[in-house]
Amino acid sequence: MEHSTHQGHAQHAPHTHPGHPGHGAHPGHGAHPGHGGGGGSGWRTAAQATLHCLTGCAIGEVLGQVIGVGLGLHNGATVVLSTALAFVFGYALTMRGVRRAGLPFRAALKVALAADTVSIIVMELIDNGVMVTVPGAMDAGLGQALFWASLAGSLVLAFLVTVPVNRWLIGRGRGHAVVHAYH
Repeated sequence: MEHSTHQGHAQHAPHTHPGHPGHGAHPGHGAHPGHGGGGGSGWRTAAQATLHCLTGCAIGEVLGQVIGVGLGLHNGATVVLSTALAFVFGYALTMRGVRRAGLPFRAALKVALAADTVSIIVMELIDNGVMVTVPGAMDAGLGQALFWASLAGSLVLAFLVTVPVNRWLIGRGRGHAVVHAYH
């Protein structure tokens, strides 16, 4: 994402930070709002990164749970299916963005793995942990409120637990910070 205006700064042409295409270094200019770099924006960046990750995880998780519960699969098989699909969709969404930035497939895959793996693992532990521990959630049919309420609650809880994890990772130049160079 190229920035041509910045809060509190005059309009200027696109520029670059070393190793950070589309953003620039010039005197008196610190981090862009919402892109980390300290202060309160670290939480905002972490929440945005987590929401991005949650989108892919939720697609895979919901699809896996619906397929598993709909077909009457054993809970373990449903969890494995949901987790696998969450990783596939989570990585695919990240790869889509970095591929648009011009990265070849193999490089985009490496970026997605570096950016999303820890976040997806944490989300999947929470998502599936909730679904397995809520009495009757995995055995409820697709038409029952217990199934959907448990699944929705598991995704909300996964988001809340993963935001601080992502903030910690981003603050150390890991996780979503790896993808930031391709925005």
